[in-house]
Amino acid sequence: MKKDHVKELRGDLKQFHEMTRKFYRGELTVPEYKSISGGFGSYAQRGGQRSMLRLRLTGGEIRKEELRFIIDSIQKYQIDRVHLTTCQSLQFHDLHEDDVCTLMEEAFDYGIVTRGGGGDFPRNVMCSPLSGVEREECFDVLPYAEETTDYVLGLIHQVKLPRKLKISFENGIKNDTHATFRDMGFVADRDGTFIVYVAGGLGPQPKMGVKVAEKVEPSKVLYYVKAMVDMFTEYGEYEKRGASRSRFLQNTLGMEGIQRIFTEKLEQNLARGGLDVDVRTDSVEKTGEGEISDVRVIKQKQPGLHAVYYHPYGGNPEPAFFVRLYDVIKDMDEVKVRITPEHGMYIINLTAQEAEKVLIITGDGARTMFDRSLACIGASTCQVGIGKSQELLLACLEQVKKENFPDGVLPKIHISGCPSSCSAYQIGVLSFRGGKKPTPDGPKFAFTLYENGSDQYGEEQFGTDVAVILEEDIPRFLVALGREVAGKGMTYEQFRREYPGRLKEIAQEYS
Repeated sequence: MKKDHVKELRGDLKQFHEMTRKFYRGELTVPEYKSISGGFGSYAQRGGQRSMLRLRLTGGEIRKEELRFIIDSIQKYQIDRVHLTTCQSLQFHDLHEDDVCTLMEEAFDYGIVTRGGGGDFPRNVMCSPLSGVEREECFDVLPYAEETTDYVLGLIHQVKLPRKLKISFENGIKNDTHATFRDMGFVADRDGTFIVYVAGGLGPQPKMGVKVAEKVEPSKVLYYVKAMVDMFTEYGEYEKRGASRSRFLQNTLGMEGIQRIFTEKLEQNLARGGLDVDVRTDSVEKTGEGEISDVRVIKQKQPGLHAVYYHPYGGNPEPAFFVRLYDVIKDMDEVKVRITPEHGMYIINLTAQEAEKVLIITGDGARTMFDRSLACIGASTCQVGIGKSQELLLACLEQVKKENFPDGVLPKIHISGCPSSCSAYQIGVLSFRGGKKPTPDGPKFAFTLYENGSDQYGEEQFGTDVAVILEEDIPRFLVALGREVAGKGMTYEQFRREYPGRLKEIAQEYS
C-alpha cells in the first residue's frame, strides 16, 4: 500500500477510538456505532460486549511478514476465534474494547488496512486465489487488483458512495470471485484483455452483472473503475438504504441505460487521462523436483511447484494453526498464503517435499466436497443474523460423517443466517437461508432450501427456493438425501440431473 494512503488513513483512527469508547460506555446505540465502526472494518458483536475486526488483504494474499503479524496479534491479545470470509478477508473475533483499537493501529504498521473493510466504501478487492500460478489461466490479474486497491483507498476521503462497492478480478477460469455478478468485475480473456461487468450482486433481489466493455487493455483498468464510481455516485440511491446497492441501477436505468452512461463516463475519464497503470508481474524464480499426489494438491504452472488447499471447517481455523503454518513455511522461498472466497486457503509455491510438510499440518481440514461447505458467522455473533449458521453447519457435518458417504454424494452447501450474501447462498448447488417459520408451538428457527445455483462461467444462475425446513430437521434431511443418492450409486450432480424433481419431494417430507 502506498505510504501516503497509510498516513492519510491512519489519521482517521482517532475517530474510531473515540466512538468505540463512547459505545462501550453506553453513550451510543448499536446502530449508531455500526454506522461509524463499519467504515473501519469493525463491528460490535451480538450483545454489544465484544468486537470483531476485519483485515483487508488484497486478493486474500498473506505474505510471511503479515502472517507474523497475525500470529503476534493472536498471542498478544489471546484471540481464540478467527474467521475467513467470502471476500478473502480475515476476521478476529471476541475482541475487548481496548484491544480492537490498539490492534487496528498496529495493523497499519504492517500495511494491513482495516479502513473501508465495512461501511459505505470500496471493499477488499478480490482476485482469483491461484492467480499467477494456475495452469491454463489467461494471465496473472493480481497486479491489477493491487493497483485498484491503491486507487480506491485514495477515494475514501474524496467520494461519498451510496453503499459499498465490491470489485473483483478473475484470471479467466472458474469465476471464484463472482466477477460476472459483482458491483464490478474484470474477467481476463485469452487475448490478454479484460471483459468488464458492472451493477451485479447477491443479497436481496440478486442480479447478474451487465457487460459494459470487452477488449479492455489492462493498463486502462482504473479508467473503468472511475467510470463505475462516477456512475454509482451520480445515479445511485442515497435515501432508501435497501435499494442503494449498485445492482438496483438495473431497475432505475435499465441495462441499456447502464451501458450508455458507463460508456459516457469512461470516455470523459479517458479524455482527462492520468490513470494508466504499468504493472510488473512478480515472476516465481523458484523451481522444484519430485512428484506428489493428493486430493488437496494442485500442480502449478511453474515447473515442479505445487499449491496445497486447506479448508478449516466453517472457515474457522484454530488460532494455533497460524503458528504451525508459519513455523513450517518461514524458511521456504517465495511461499505465500491465499485466502479463497469459499472460506479456505491455498499455500502456494511449494516443492513436492515442502508440500508434504504442509499437508501434514493441514490434515485436520476438509477432504470431501461436503466437508468444504460454507456458513456465514451466524446469529450467535452477527447483529443482523437470524439463523445460527455455524452451529447448523457443524450439526450437519457431524450427522453426515456417521454415514460415511462416498465423496460427491452430497455437494458443498452454502448456509446463510439471513437474506444477506455472506455465504453466497444464491449460487450454491444446495443452499440454506435463515429465518423463522410459524408452527403450532409458535415461531421456530428455520431455513429456506435453495437448489441449482451456479457461479461458473456461461452457467451462472441463482438458485430457486424449494422448501422451508426447521433448523432441527436439516441434518436428518441431508442424511435422507445422501442415502437416496448413494443408493443409486450416483454423485449428487448426476442425481439432480437425472431426477430433477426428487429433491423437492424429499424436502417436503421435512417441511
